[in-house]
Amino acid sequence: MKKGVVALILSLSLAGFAGLKLHLDTIPRAQVPGASILYLPSGRFLQYMSLGNRPLMADLIYLWAIQYFSNTAVADRYDHMEHVFSIIAELDPRYVDPYSIGAMIAASDAGDMEAAFRILDLGLEKNPDQSIFPWEAGHTALMQLKDIELAREYFKQAMEIPGSPPMARRLYANASTELSDYPTALKHWGEIYETTDDPRVKKIAANHLYRVYAAIHIERLAKALGVFKERFGRIPSDLSELVTAGLMEALPRDVDGNHYVYDPTTGAITTAVPWWKR
Repeated sequence: MKKGVVALILSLSLAGFAGLKLHLDTIPRAQVPGASILYLPSGRFLQYMSLGNRPLMADLIYLWAIQYFSNTAVADRYDHMEHVFSIIAELDPRYVDPYSIGAMIAASDAGDMEAAFRILDLGLEKNPDQSIFPWEAGHTALMQLKDIELAREYFKQAMEIPGSPPMARRLYANASTELSDYPTALKHWGEIYETTDDPRVKKIAANHLYRVYAAIHIERLAKALGVFKERFGRIPSDLSELVTAGLMEALPRDVDGNHYVYDPTTGAITTAVPWWKR
């Protein structure tokens, strides 16, 4: 009975807010900046108003927010977006969905990437045991901003939270490879290879280890080629000349024991087999 009364009071309160909004909508927005959410009280006030049922109040505000931010007739609806979702966070910090949906609205609809990251950061601040927030932030940074460095920072946060999906470490390792941080990439791909019981994941890790070692070897060979060209005014006809010239003790081989493929007309060095086809 008590829960029913509380729900009724909260519903009537929101109806009152909606009525107030209808009145505000008759006032020119130029006269009242931010009029779209003037009727929405602060999170602290709503905590008292919830009569002890803050999760229900958070749910009602969240449902209202989804409708509000979908209303294209409200031109300035995104101006106070973070405020709205911070209110929900105050009411129910452990309510996971609003952080994710709020970040999605910020990034995809409002085009405000910084706001999206701040909402997800707030989710992690309120829920430090939930890897979903840095995980989603990492994907947003990677897929929408193409910012590998920022994505790697978020994937690192995600993988360090107990119970995080194993994919977080793989994405962190892959970002390290893309950023040419080969020691870090080798460490994590090696750990993934050694600890997984999944044959598919082991194969993925093995291919990435092949890729990273190849990148290291090709970098060393390219450096030796540069020195050779400076010394002799030409590039070698065969990589073995690097050893003959004393620039390398021996030619490196890939993880499978194959020599690297060298094009004496361009100086390009590649693996015998692309890492993704191995």
